[in-house]
Amino acid sequence: MNVLSLFDGMSCGRIALERAGIKVDKYFAAEIDKYAIQIANKNYPDTIHLGDVQEVIYPESFDGHKIDLVIGGSPCQGFSFAGQRLNFDDPRSKLFFEYARLVKECNPKYFLLENVRMKQECQDVISDILGVYPIPINSSLVSAQSRKRLYWTNIPRVSQPDDKAIVLKDILENGIVDRDKSHCIDANYFKGGNLKQYFEKHRRQLVFSEDGLCHIGTADDEKRWRKLTPLECERLQTVPDGYTVGVSNSQRYKMLGNGWTVDVISHIFKNMEA
Repeated sequence: MNVLSLFDGMSCGRIALERAGIKVDKYFAAEIDKYAIQIANKNYPDTIHLGDVQEVIYPESFDGHKIDLVIGGSPCQGFSFAGQRLNFDDPRSKLFFEYARLVKECNPKYFLLENVRMKQECQDVISDILGVYPIPINSSLVSAQSRKRLYWTNIPRVSQPDDKAIVLKDILENGIVDRDKSHCIDANYFKGGNLKQYFEKHRRQLVFSEDGLCHIGTADDEKRWRKLTPLECERLQTVPDGYTVGVSNSQRYKMLGNGWTVDVISHIFKNMEA
């Protein structure tokens, strides 16, 4: 199978294909983040990098190879309920139309688009262009993270994954927690991300004691909560342990927050036929 991954990041799609048992012949990746490219190359050195998605053209960019599967998660900052919700006026969200253009040009057997929950009017625009309705799946079914995402695909018979009953304490390197599922990590997690915002909003915070135990304290308590480690975030996204080793922790957090929950994607891919 020849694959085109748009906004490829650190190649979560490649991990998912491997996990689903799908043989990849050629894996073309459009990505501009040098750190994500570095990690993708470390793990999959045969990746064919194409650079900026806006400069990818079919068939010129593919050396005569037909594309069987187009995947991608176009930048979501303009759609996200956590952001300003500028929608298609945001230049990052306009990149969805590059995804749609390449699906039309490549005419693959299968396609998959992932994105965040958004206003119904924006969701409808995407559905009209791609010709399918999105399937909502929460990563909490396959991981220790609550991460609600929409998946537009023509892969048949996609159902909800079985609940693996994985909880946050299962993926920690040390310590205990007050909840079963982590809040959704994002690209700003290295700054504290939405975890810090959550506790500040509710005048509460996660506090770790000297022996690594934690409890919920009030805002008047000494601030001693900690972020999840990069390894723990890899586990939240069901990425292999150590996959992102090789760049700074800030870059690891960023690419993991931008990435996919691999086991959700693998679950969807298992319905593809050769």
